[in-house]
Amino acid sequence: LMEEYISYLKKFQIAVLIVVLAFAGVVFLVMRTIPEIQNIMDNQANYKTQLDALAESERRMADVSANLEKEKEKDSQIEKAFFKPSAENMNSEAAISQEFEEILNLIRDNKIKTYTLKFEPDPGDDNFVKHVPEKFYVSKINTTLIATYTDFENFLRDLYKHEHFLDISSIEIKPYSKNKRILLIDLQLKLYAQRDPGVATDFRSAPAQVQENKESSDNKPEDKSNSSDNNAKG
Repeated sequence: LMEEYISYLKKFQIAVLIVVLAFAGVVFLVMRTIPEIQNIMDNQANYKTQLDALAESERRMADVSANLEKEKEKDSQIEKAFFKPSAENMNSEAAISQEFEEILNLIRDNKIKTYTLKFEPDPGDDNFVKHVPEKFYVSKINTTLIATYTDFENFLRDLYKHEHFLDISSIEIKPYSKNKRILLIDLQLKLYAQRDPGVATDFRSAPAQVQENKESSDNKPEDKSNSSDNNAKG
């Protein structure tokens, strides 16, 4: 009987050991699986957050574009004067730098950071430079700005209300990859200043002056001296 009891006890111990090992294996698997499941859930939550942020960014960018068009429409109805430099006979960069200081103040006032900045004096693609270079200083400015949606909207509003004539040539907006609530803005401006004190100060009359000079240049009679000389030689 004792031997049978011992044999039965050994079998029971083996069964208990198997159960304990199985339980330990389940616990181990659960402990390994829970962090993975949590990681998957966190990734899903993060992905949803990024999607929501992207959708919000796209909506805000659409709002900025719509507001930009409204400000353009308002600006077209406002008469503005050309900037007058503090001295005559300056080069374009020196003359425009005085006006650009006003733009820089708008940038600072709206808590916007300037990432890059490049000046191009007297750009060849500008009509004022082409047709009335003796009357106006011109400078093209390319800059990359870093701003929130609200700060950039406020800056644009202030820029369109700026008292002196300027041309916003292009604006390219994209959200910052690491924070969709921050914008990277590539902005191109053309700033103008009076070179000739006698030139009209209202920007509305300036295009007429440009057109007048263009037509005068186009209608200028050709120099026929060469053909006369050739006829004489013949």
